[in-house]
Parts: sequence; structure tokens; C-alpha cells
Amino acid sequence: MIHVIAKIEVAAGKRAEFLEAFAGLIPQVRAEDGCIEYGPAVDAETDISAQQAVGADTVVVVEKWESVDALKAHLVAPHMNEYRSQVKEIVTTTTIHILEPTS
Repeated sequence: MIHVIAKIEVAAGKRAEFLEAFAGLIPQVRAEDGCIEYGPAVDAETDISAQQAVGADTVVVVEKWESVDALKAHLVAPHMNEYRSQVKEIVTTTTIHILEPTS
């Protein structure tokens, strides 16, 4: 199993628009072979001093996949290409971290 943390930065004030488009993608991705978990997250409001906020124009996607091959198939799925074209004008930066659990 692998974990993926994708940090998606959007144009100022466009997070709600992005999340609306992303909501339509979620069921399609969750139905993919090898998808264990897939969903967006935004900053929680807390009083924890160690928290480092990602910001009002950022969405973090938390994913779990059965394998790297499943992730590779996901990245080229037709619905992913459609999603990318739908949000290309509002997404400014995407960074992904692919991790494997140690236990």
C-alpha cells in the first residue's frame, strides 16, 4: 500500500469553485481498482500551536492506493484528464508526496 498527499494550490478566492469540480471526481476515483481512500481536506480551525496552515487557497487530497501501479493507472484515467481540463484555469500548483508506511 502507498499513501499520497497531494497539495493543490488554486487562484485566490477559487477554492470553493475548485472543490465543487472536485466533488464530481471523487466517486469516479473511489471506484477505480486499487483505490483505498481518496478525499479532499482543508485547514481545520484549532488552537494547536504546532499546526502549520496550508492556507485559504489550498486543498490537500489524502489518498491511499493498493500499489504504485494502481496510482499510475489513476493518473492517466480518462476522468482525470477531464478533471484537469476542467480546473486548469484555477489550479496554480500541484505537489504530490508518495509515501509508503513503515509498519
